[in-house]
Amino acid sequence: MLKSLSISVAALAVCATGAVSAQNIFGDPNSGTVVLEAGFPDDPHTVELVSGGSINAEEAIGNCSGYISEDPDVRLTFTRDETHDALPLFISVRADGDTTLVINAPDGNWYCNDDGQGEGVNPSVVFGPAQSGDYEIWVGSFEEGEFIDAQLDISELGGQ
Repeated sequence: MLKSLSISVAALAVCATGAVSAQNIFGDPNSGTVVLEAGFPDDPHTVELVSGGSINAEEAIGNCSGYISEDPDVRLTFTRDETHDALPLFISVRADGDTTLVINAPDGNWYCNDDGQGEGVNPSVVFGPAQSGDYEIWVGSFEEGEFIDAQLDISELGGQ
């Protein structure tokens, strides 16, 4: 399982690029802030939101896809601890349309995904092991002008 998890982490953490001028990582999140500590009981923790925006993620960030908003959709403040130190953090989206995922992680790098592990159109990114700090999360729509009801899932036990 750990070997396949390592492969998944490498395959899903697609993009780690420099500064982005169009994103406001300090903006007020469209769908709120989530504060979780390692071992959180409501796993997966879910947030209802609407994907999309007017910013082309590929032009703004590079190696990303979809259209996202200026401010993040969700800010996740995550704290890991020694007991759960090796657990990964799965961030994924479930929706009936084609969504994308853009994350600015606590290390300052950007991570992007379009179609998860190639099974459908729901994106996911795995951080293993998880980092403590703020994750700024955008859920984009693959098509410009499309806004899709979606569910963001945050889990230590597994993705979609």
